[in-house]
Amino acid sequence: MRTHELVLRQVEADLAAGKLRLGDRLPGERAMAGQLGVSRPSVREAIRVLEAMGVVRTAVGSGPDAGAVIVADPGSPLTAALRLHLATSHLPMGDIVQTRVLLESWAVREAAGRATPAQVAAAAQLLDAMDEPDLPRERFHLLDAEFHVALASLAGNVLVSTIMASLREAIHGYVIAAAPSVPDWTPVATMLRAQHRAVLAAVADGDGDLAAELVAEHIEGFYKASRLA
Repeated sequence: MRTHELVLRQVEADLAAGKLRLGDRLPGERAMAGQLGVSRPSVREAIRVLEAMGVVRTAVGSGPDAGAVIVADPGSPLTAALRLHLATSHLPMGDIVQTRVLLESWAVREAAGRATPAQVAAAAQLLDAMDEPDLPRERFHLLDAEFHVALASLAGNVLVSTIMASLREAIHGYVIAAAPSVPDWTPVATMLRAQHRAVLAAVADGDGDLAAELVAEHIEGFYKASRLA
């Protein structure tokens, strides 16, 4: 189990037990790290996942509104989505890939002509970050998973966005598992960057069918090329 998942499990347990309620503030990073015996980056990653799933809202600074606040009713379906997130490490990679193809091809088809220029620009910023020279492979894969979650959110369907956010770790996990099977990373990274750009361009141009075709080829192509298929 990844260390940030320990934090997620604790938050989920506190929600279920009523120790955390709507409007409550999570302890600070330092306090949570000390309580659970994990690193502060692990706490930060867990909070980022919780925020992406709509369980908490965060605000920076040191004032009374700073930190992470519970904004989802503990009895809401979002807690089930959190459990789905924690269970994804046990899912077969082939099933994850199939689910991604179904969700993301539908999402980009719906997003075409619907996504605003600002939303497209926000997704493009993740691609810009992936273009950074000498970007560590681990960072590339994290941004890759983040981009696909952002891409799915462009459709405007809250449930699809939540499911994709809960699959984020599974996406990152199987990509990391595939990495050692890729002998020459540089041309593969170049190809993935180009494919990401093409999918986003099709969405921005309002060509949903092309976007759906490209994203399916992109997901399945990497899976097969990494010899996981």
